[in-house]
Formats: sequence, C-alpha cells, structure tokens
Amino acid sequence: MKKKTVRILIKRGDITHEDADAIVNPANSVGFMGGGVAGAIRRAGGEEIQDEAMKRSPGIPGEAWVTGAGSLKARYVIHAATMGPELRTDESLIRMATRNAMLRATELGLKSIAFPAMGTGVGGFPLADAARLMREEILSFAGNPSAPEEVRIVLFDEEAFRAFSEVFA
Repeated sequence: MKKKTVRILIKRGDITHEDADAIVNPANSVGFMGGGVAGAIRRAGGEEIQDEAMKRSPGIPGEAWVTGAGSLKARYVIHAATMGPELRTDESLIRMATRNAMLRATELGLKSIAFPAMGTGVGGFPLADAARLMREEILSFAGNPSAPEEVRIVLFDEEAFRAFSEVFA
C-alpha cells in the first residue's frame, strides 16, 4: 500500500460547523455532554448524540468511541475522553485521547477529522502544551495508509489559534 501523508490545517471557527467525516468531542469518560465543546456539539447536533455517547461510553479516561453526528454536517462524532468523571486532565490523557481518536478514524477509513484544542477548556490544560502533545500524536500517524488524509484543528478563539499556529508552524 502507498504511504499517506497527513495534511494538518489550523483554523479559527466553530467545530460544530465543520464538514468533515468526523469531529472530535474532548469528552469526559462517562459521555455526559454538559459544557464546553461537548455542550456545543450537543446543542448543535441534538440530544441523540449525548444519548448514544452515554450508552457507548467505555468509562475509561483516554479512550475514544464513535457515535452518529445527529444534525451536524459531520458523519460521526468521536468522543475522546480527555477527562475522567472528576473533570481533570493531564498530559497522558490528552495524548491517549488524541491517539485513540486518530485510531478510531483510521479504523473507519475516514478521510478527514476535525479536533478542537483537547483538554484546554473544561480540563484547563495550557494551550501550547496541548498543541505540542496533539501535534506529536497526530504526526505519529503519518505514513499510515489508512489514516485520515486531512486533520483540522478548529479553534474557537484567537488565543488558541495563535498558540496552536506557533506549535504547528
């Protein structure tokens, strides 16, 4: 099989408007979609996303699972648990959640995936550190012929956009 490169785009925007095969929800391990990006995904895509996420949640921080995308433009939501039920994150959880989101996209043969800044909202992790961890994990899929061809990092505010742009430059 031919090796594939991974194209990474850093952009400002609202992840709930992305027309990608999948968007990533930086979830908690129980699947409840209350605030931050998760709440925005639930409000934009419908309660059925949360219902399905809670039924499928493995309850393991760092793991990722897939649901439908409700009324979003994306086909799937990949729920990547950057936090446990206590709503705290750390370097290892951001790494595992990013890696497992990429694994689920690879297993599904998706062409495009859109991530927010993992663990930086409700989780409170520093933006530049999260960007560095995500970059390393995403780039580890370069050369995998089944990995998504395009990875978008969709950032809601200017501060996050600047931090991620510097790290990914």
